[in-house]
Amino acid sequence: MTESTVFSTSAIRGAYRSSQDLSAERADMASGTEKAGGASFSEMLRDASANAVQEARQADAVMQAGLQGEVNTQQVVEAALELESTVKLAVSVRDKFVSAYQEVMRMQI
Repeated sequence: MTESTVFSTSAIRGAYRSSQDLSAERADMASGTEKAGGASFSEMLRDASANAVQEARQADAVMQAGLQGEVNTQQVVEAALELESTVKLAVSVRDKFVSAYQEVMRMQI
């Protein structure tokens, strides 16, 4: 079976903003304004977790506004799709961590 993929305009805008942020970070690194060594893994993980929670809260707020009739159905659907992709990403990262942990535990010392 094939899966059909629907891209929302807000998801596309978000991806574009992310690519712009990455380009800006790359330019900062090239110019030497980035701190030596970059962000630590724990900092990146903390920031990603905080962003995921914030996106979930925003999606919940849009959905609540939709129930109250303050926003249209299209915006509610877009918020739900963004939340779904955020949850899928979080689950896949969790699965990678569990897999890496299991691999380390299988190592013989």
